[in-house]
Amino acid sequence: MRFYTETHKHYCGIDLHTKNLYVCLIDHEGEILVHKNIKARPEALMKLIKPYLDELVIGVECMFSWYWIADFCEDNGIDFVLGHALYMKAIHGGKAKNDRIDSLKIATLLRGGMFPMAYVYPRAMRPTRDLMRRRMHMMRKRAELLAHIQNTNSQYNLPGIGKNLRYTFNREGIAERFEHPSTQKSIDLDLNLIGFYDEQLSKVEWHINRCAKEVDYPSLMILQSVPGIGQILSLVMLYEIHDIERFPRVQEFLSYCRLVKCKKESAGKSYGTSGAKIGNAYLKWAFSEAAVLFLRQNPHAQAWLEKRANRHNKAKALSILAQKLARAIYFMLKRNTVFNPQRFLNA
Repeated sequence: MRFYTETHKHYCGIDLHTKNLYVCLIDHEGEILVHKNIKARPEALMKLIKPYLDELVIGVECMFSWYWIADFCEDNGIDFVLGHALYMKAIHGGKAKNDRIDSLKIATLLRGGMFPMAYVYPRAMRPTRDLMRRRMHMMRKRAELLAHIQNTNSQYNLPGIGKNLRYTFNREGIAERFEHPSTQKSIDLDLNLIGFYDEQLSKVEWHINRCAKEVDYPSLMILQSVPGIGQILSLVMLYEIHDIERFPRVQEFLSYCRLVKCKKESAGKSYGTSGAKIGNAYLKWAFSEAAVLFLRQNPHAQAWLEKRANRHNKAKALSILAQKLARAIYFMLKRNTVFNPQRFLNA
């Protein structure tokens, strides 16, 4: 956890909503200068804070509508701090809670050096990153449709389909396997939706490849040197990581990727683990996917995994492999070196 410890003349805490902002502005001594609810518009915010622009810092809690506040501060040369929503316990732990109290707490945390920081992702790369996240959502919907076809086939105890339905030419005659017209209509609906998703996803991926000019091309080649990591998966990793230098240690990087479990202890007693939702869910998915793809047509990696699976279990062994890949990629990006399969498996 990182805290914002810079000192300023004025501290502005904003309880952010889609239509309204509750703004609290205090000075270095903690005296309230402004405490007001305004419309969520740049003009209204500038009018309110204009007398206090001298050494001003603005802090907001991380929610989906923080982009425009960050851009507003960048355009006007104002220091901006994004608060980590899951670390800001002081806001959610009070007896009374409302927008007025929350904005004051945000400003007070800024002033006291106890404001937990989240990463402010660069403005130019946000749209493409959000499009890649949207693509992931569409891919999961498509996978649900494919799984429904297989589940329906098992539901009626029919012989296995025996073909990979990811490919269009393997979907011919699938609906006719079922006797009842309603079941055929249900499968036909799934197949039509899968075809629609295939068309849209190909367009999205073409657009992503065309727009991915902001990423570091050598880093992209470094990631693609890992077996199983292709064009799209490497772009997902680079857009989510952005800059490997923001992680001073590999432990912080693994924690950000949700690949480690944090123990809860007190007075020598263990209370299990916590913080499972703190970190980047998209990097967690990316490295889990990379671990599975790494095993394809890789007998040495499969033998390595089998040894770990005998010691633990297959799910745990895959988690260990995903963490090992993330650790290797961290040092590869730090040192600008390509993947070494022998060193990786023997380490």
